[in-house]
Amino acid sequence: MNAAQPTNDLAATVEGGGVAFGVLDNAYSPTLVELYGELGADFVWIDLEHGGPSPRDAGRIEDLLRAAERTGVELLVRLPDTDPTLVRKALDLGVRNAFLPRVKTADEVREAVRSARFRYDDGPGDRGLASPRASRWGLADEYVATEDDETLVGATIETAESVEDIDEILAVPELGFVFIGPFDLSVALGHPGELDHPDVRDAVETVRSAAVEAGVPVGGLGFGMDDAGEKAANGYQIVNLGSTTGALEGAVTDWLDDVERGDG
Repeated sequence: MNAAQPTNDLAATVEGGGVAFGVLDNAYSPTLVELYGELGADFVWIDLEHGGPSPRDAGRIEDLLRAAERTGVELLVRLPDTDPTLVRKALDLGVRNAFLPRVKTADEVREAVRSARFRYDDGPGDRGLASPRASRWGLADEYVATEDDETLVGATIETAESVEDIDEILAVPELGFVFIGPFDLSVALGHPGELDHPDVRDAVETVRSAAVEAGVPVGGLGFGMDDAGEKAANGYQIVNLGSTTGALEGAVTDWLDDVERGDG
């Protein structure tokens, strides 16, 4: 008995030149991941760098993946480290869209991307051949032949070193995307929290324009719907619209304000 392998809709969207919109679930809830899928999000960002379960906690990660798979939404998983063993572990569990935090050099990006491939840049990859959940425990048709095409490994650009090395990073073969992290970038450039500081804005634009020129999909944060639309119009292909806690804060604050005004 063989199992069908689903396609990666996020990869198909960005490779086809489209824009994917999603939400950060910082509650790490399978129920909310499932709900976001029902609501029509293209992806749910699970940030394992700043919170949530360990990527080695197979049961917790599998629950999030099952919720996503049920409603057809893609998980976009930021790992807590650039260690290639974490990349391989996440992919074997069934993650297909992973990205690295706080990268500094093209070499570390190349090592991580290669670790996600059975074949890499016309040569051997560094992904182990086993029968994990990603292959439906060995039941998936053409798993090895097709999985490389269904996997995206990206890198967060949020350090001064990565901005300086951006052209080399973008030249890494089979890099899936870069994601601009303006908050950590503002810290790295000596202006914590000042996203409108000229140094921060220049760094962000340096990365955005270089990625668009290199043909590498670029992702980022949308600060309100107008900003998200502007980013999509300016070459961003992966745009995060907000977070679970942000949505709850806005809704509950409005409810409480209405009650206090006597409008409820």
